[in-house]
Amino acid sequence: MSGTEHTNKKRTNQRRFLDKFIDLPVNYLIKHKISPTFLSYMGFICSVSVAFLLSIGGLHFPFYLSWVIPFILFLAGAFDVFDGEVARRTNSNSKAGAFLDSNLDRLSDAVLIIGLILGNFLHYILGYIILFLVIMISYIRARAENEGIDMKGVGFMERAERLIILWFAFIAEFWMNYFGTIFLDIHFIFELFFPIFTLVFTGLLILTIVQRLIFSFKALNKLDE
Repeated sequence: MSGTEHTNKKRTNQRRFLDKFIDLPVNYLIKHKISPTFLSYMGFICSVSVAFLLSIGGLHFPFYLSWVIPFILFLAGAFDVFDGEVARRTNSNSKAGAFLDSNLDRLSDAVLIIGLILGNFLHYILGYIILFLVIMISYIRARAENEGIDMKGVGFMERAERLIILWFAFIAEFWMNYFGTIFLDIHFIFELFFPIFTLVFTGLLILTIVQRLIFSFKALNKLDE
């Protein structure tokens, strides 16, 4: 399977998944005339809220409170999906809206990483590296699309995938912390989860950059032929 065919298959699967699970909420939002811009801002507010909770150690709150961060992050991801889908279905796509959404997404990525650093879940150097890689993933897409290349679905760690992986990681981390308080003799094993996760996460970001660079160079070479 070629890179283009793989990308098209990924897009088709994503569209099938979205159509199956978001019809009801999106139709509700459209019925009540909720604008895509409002949804974009709500997603950003949710991300800022998650970052604040992370900065005060929210993943290690008492067990009955630790679910708050994954829940709000889930809402942030939902709003990120809903804004584009509402815009598409109501034919209200605009360059200004896309520009706003893209910039809010980058700000959301940044505040989440800053929250992890302030909450001592990430060493600041690794946090800066992750932030750089996330920005590069976005930049490569923007630069390639400026040259007329369709980059939707290219790369393993698009923003939706990053949020989903973080969501699972946050849930796993508060469980690990909980188990660490029960099994004190081996608590250090549970404390290794998030450092190992961040290294794997960083590796996947690098992989995505490589995937996008290769895809872009191949597409540009075809355009130059």
